[in-house]
Amino acid sequence: MKKVVISIVLCAILLTGCRQAEKVSYNISKQADNFNVQRRLSVFNMRTDKCIIQMTGCMSIDSDSNNNELDVIVEVDREKGIYQKHMIYLNEWTMYTIEDVSGTNVSRYAYEIEFMPQALMPVKITADELKQDMED
Repeated sequence: MKKVVISIVLCAILLTGCRQAEKVSYNISKQADNFNVQRRLSVFNMRTDKCIIQMTGCMSIDSDSNNNELDVIVEVDREKGIYQKHMIYLNEWTMYTIEDVSGTNVSRYAYEIEFMPQALMPVKITADELKQDMED
């Protein structure tokens, strides 16, 4: 009984710890990683205060702090499924900003499950097979 009560209390604490901003931030990040948000990536040389790279479009950005590298995957053509990957090396004299140019309409409650039909094996069940299973 104690374990059940402790589990309920822990779940309540964990669920109330999520703020609305955290949920929205998570949903916006998911939309951006699914190439549904226009972003602008700017990389600056801090010695000269000059912008050395600027990219705008639907892109997913992954930061690898161990290698000081940004991996940027850009959607070139959605209909044809064409994407490009860019790797940007950062050093102690560079910094970057990412702007959400288009904004996105996300819900703090909604979630989405995507089934990829090409990954599922088609299955066909006939009435005869069901009848046979019921008889066994």
